[in-house]
Amino acid sequence: MCAAILCLEAITLGLTTPVLVSVADVALGTALAVGLGLTVVCLLLAGMLRGEWAYAVGWLVQLAAIGLGFVIPLMFFLGAIFALLWGTAYFLGRKIERERAAAYAALG
Repeated sequence: MCAAILCLEAITLGLTTPVLVSVADVALGTALAVGLGLTVVCLLLAGMLRGEWAYAVGWLVQLAAIGLGFVIPLMFFLGAIFALLWGTAYFLGRKIERERAAAYAALG
């Protein structure tokens, strides 16, 4: 579930690049580095979620998305929604893993 959230968030963050340039008057190089950089991080991270460290980086991506709200105010809202979705997927996934491990332990 977390990988799906990151892929959807990558689309949103990629679309912030033209908004950074046209609406927020951010320099093109900075907008590309931030918008497309976060997009690439989301996509790469979606494939690396086997390690616990990747989930920690995922939380940092959520903070960065919310932090974009200081430049594009709508990102406070969108970043918070994605952070909520990320947190829900993260904690629900952990609960499912615990219950699955308990079920396997009860069978064996």
